[in-house]
Amino acid sequence: MPAPEWVIVGRLRKSHGLRGEIIVEPITDAPAEVFSAGRVLFAGDASGDPLPHPPELTVREMRPHANGLLAVRFEEMSDRDEASRWTNRYLFSPAAELEPPADGEVYLHELEGMQVVLESGERVGTVTGVFELPQGIALDVARDPGGGSVLIPFNDVFIHEVKRADRTVVIAPPPGLLD
Repeated sequence: MPAPEWVIVGRLRKSHGLRGEIIVEPITDAPAEVFSAGRVLFAGDASGDPLPHPPELTVREMRPHANGLLAVRFEEMSDRDEASRWTNRYLFSPAAELEPPADGEVYLHELEGMQVVLESGERVGTVTGVFELPQGIALDVARDPGGGSVLIPFNDVFIHEVKRADRTVVIAPPPGLLD
C-alpha cells in the first residue's frame, strides 16, 4: 500500500493566552520532532480531511501543556483572535517528512480495510472503522459472512500483531467477545 500524501499529526483545540498560542492535541509518537521550531505543518478542516490548497503553519515555539497537550505558537497567529479562527482543525504533515512506522506499527488511517484473523489464522472479518474513544482506540470489525459487527479494543491485550504489509490484524480475543 503506497504511503499517503498527508498524515494527521495533531488537532488545534483552543486559543491560549493573548499572544497567539493555541493548544494542540498531538496525534503522533514524536511530538517534539513534529512540533519543533521552524517546522511547517498544514491545516485541514474540522472533519480531518486535508484541504485542496492547505494553508501553511510554521511552528515558532512549542511547550508542554497539561494532560499531554502542547501549547504552540505559529508564525501565522499573532494574537488570541487569530488563534481562535484556527480551532478544531486538524494538522497535517507530508508523509515523506515523517519517520515511517516501525515494525508492528501502523498509521490509524491504514487500519480501515485490513483483514482481521485469529491467531489460528481463522478469518474474523474486515476493519470498517476506527474510533478514538476516551478509553483508547477501538476497531469496528464487520464479521464474516453477514455476522454483524464487533468493537475490538486496539491494545496489547486484544491485538496480537499488525501485519502492515499483509494488511492483516491478528487478534487474541477473550472468550465470548466474538459470540
